[in-house]
Amino acid sequence: MHAVILAGGKGVRLLPYTTALPKPLVPIGDQHAILEIVLRQLSASGFTHCTLAIGHLGEIIRAYVGDGTQWGMNVTYATEESPLGTMGPLLTLRDQLPETFLVMNGDILTDLDYADVLHRHQDSGAPLTIATYARKVLIDFGVLTTDASKVVAFTEKPSMDYRVSMGVYGLSRDTLDAYTPGLPLGFDELVLDLLAAGRPPHAYEFEGYWLDIGRPDDYDRANAEFTSRKSLLLKGA
Repeated sequence: MHAVILAGGKGVRLLPYTTALPKPLVPIGDQHAILEIVLRQLSASGFTHCTLAIGHLGEIIRAYVGDGTQWGMNVTYATEESPLGTMGPLLTLRDQLPETFLVMNGDILTDLDYADVLHRHQDSGAPLTIATYARKVLIDFGVLTTDASKVVAFTEKPSMDYRVSMGVYGLSRDTLDAYTPGLPLGFDELVLDLLAAGRPPHAYEFEGYWLDIGRPDDYDRANAEFTSRKSLLLKGA
């Protein structure tokens, strides 16, 4: 099984932690970088090959990870010379990728079964599978519904339930056929194009542990929770 880890972003939202380090290498706990945890998890799930799409401070990532043998994987690299969006780096890699593969961000902590995501994608026949997570937003205000300057409904401090993308995807190589290598391609554009073409992505609903380390408070939470969740995130470690 093959995984592509998107690790080329500048990590602007995580400043000042990313001033000198690329975001996937910021430390979690006392011994591990985020990217190391992800690579250990992928290896334990049966993935043997991984491509790291690098850009900002990419040489530091390359020096840290090497060829991946320390985690029992074959790791190769694709360098992003200019920003290509979430999915753009995959276009230049297309001919090097298997028929189906996993794509994921390099800055998440989760106990998601990556192999199961890919297997479910293969079984679904969908062009894209999106791992999703339930979120709830509490509205701190009374919400009014109006029509022609009249209030027709009122809800006191409602909550909104919705599902979000976890930043983990199963993808079929031929889904990328319509796009030009070297041009930017965002995840949002890909999903909207698939919906417009009547080829809806498959949703993989997950209810376990997931934390997107995008902001300083997320990073602080990850460090605070890691010790108690280490056995869950790094089974056997």
